[in-house]
Amino acid sequence: MAKVVVVGSGIAGLVTAVRASAEHEVTLITKDVLGESNTHYAQGGIAAVTSTDDTIAEHIADTLVAGAGLCWQPAVEMLCEHGPESLNELIQFGVDFDRKQGELSRGLEAAHSHARILHVGGDATGAGISNALVQTVKAANVRILEYTLATEVMLDDAGQVNGLEIYSSDGMHVIPADVVVLASGGAGQLFRHTTNPAVTTGDGIALAYRAKALLTDLEFYQFHPTALAVPGSFLISEAVRGEGAVLINNKGERFMQRVHPLAELAPRDVVARGIQQEMMAQGGDPVLLDATALGEEFLNNRFPSIMAYCRKVGLNMAAKPIPVTPAAHYWMGGVATDLFGRTTVPGLFAVGEVGCNGAHGANRLASNSLLESIVSADRAIEVLDQPWPEGFALDRLKDQPPLATIEMPSISRMEEDLQPGKHVVDRVELQTLMWDLVGLARDHAGLTKAQHELNLWRPVARASRTFADFEDANLLRLARAMVAAALARLESRGAHFRLDHPETNPDFARPIVVKKA
Repeated sequence: MAKVVVVGSGIAGLVTAVRASAEHEVTLITKDVLGESNTHYAQGGIAAVTSTDDTIAEHIADTLVAGAGLCWQPAVEMLCEHGPESLNELIQFGVDFDRKQGELSRGLEAAHSHARILHVGGDATGAGISNALVQTVKAANVRILEYTLATEVMLDDAGQVNGLEIYSSDGMHVIPADVVVLASGGAGQLFRHTTNPAVTTGDGIALAYRAKALLTDLEFYQFHPTALAVPGSFLISEAVRGEGAVLINNKGERFMQRVHPLAELAPRDVVARGIQQEMMAQGGDPVLLDATALGEEFLNNRFPSIMAYCRKVGLNMAAKPIPVTPAAHYWMGGVATDLFGRTTVPGLFAVGEVGCNGAHGANRLASNSLLESIVSADRAIEVLDQPWPEGFALDRLKDQPPLATIEMPSISRMEEDLQPGKHVVDRVELQTLMWDLVGLARDHAGLTKAQHELNLWRPVARASRTFADFEDANLLRLARAMVAAALARLESRGAHFRLDHPETNPDFARPIVVKKA
């Protein structure tokens, strides 16, 4: 029986903990309440082939197109082929997907060739999945530590995982572990505007980086096209456009037909940049999402959470178009893994958004994220107690030799605490810098400026850090790594758009790897 520590309580962490607890001693740690994660706030749904007029081959094709030539096909095939059984697994865990006349209800989202998006409570899919899994975990043989932050992956002299350092109200401790599974999600808090909750500070990716695991595809951060343009950046699901809502400028004109043949249902990166360009043309004002043709009764039934939030801030989507703007949403990059979630550090797994096996390429297909989380968790369970393969290497990096391998400067804890002439990182300043210079559109001058500014900052001394200080240290590390990767990719591809290199270079259809020196 292995000692397994799972970091994070979104769909990937909850599924891993439940499945692993059948045969192993499992501890699940989460830095907030159980279930507080990106998963809980997901609106659109989960993509899987469940109808006879759809095929797995078409789901694979749609994913490859959205990924803009950077997807690793074996990972895409694994993701889509396991979709139906993963969906059934969620149903067995108690997730009550919406049905119509006894059949699963299926919605259409951008860049999907079929209506294959399943949802719960209209637009409360994430909450429906999270709540069911939280109850399942509580009933399982899992030790749960809430309000606990993972601060360091501990390794033995051979470089094998042997524990996890944690920080909670009673100080620092080390949990012995044979296996650590990172399932802590993305890092939306890198940016001033994000649809992600406050807990998404990239802790798992930073943990892996400090343990010298390889990171990859960090330059690809997906910006959701339509967040409500009010404080808080509330997500307006892609499914609203899938049902027929359209984007208009402040003159009341549709504009996405000029940008892409699929208009409002083009891939997310295309729609987000189309909105950004229109906003720039009208002095920075938000564009409008017009769903009035759908009718109030339909909108209340299909999107009850969105309608309720709009009413809360004084808007009525059924009566008048609502202001929207892009916001940071999902990191395609992360800790480099194989098809079983194994990283380049023996005993360390990464599942869900924190990991990167190449399935999403340069731009994730809508609603593939929840699917990828459960599929990657299930795959990790298959090999959780197996020894790391002799001479382990990532097959993706054999098939797609890296475009570049960037070694970031190695700084010890003591050196990090004492770096002279540097300012303690301020999260708001970091988020503003990243939004302005490393957001939807980038160029060499802006990225170089961002790199210079980030190198002037340092974390708070480790001995006196609070939760927020540890998070800020992680955000600073990841911001530096993302900028380095974005500088190295001299092209535009998927979610990475360079104003000074607007074309896609076929020779650059390879990953960029970042590692700690």
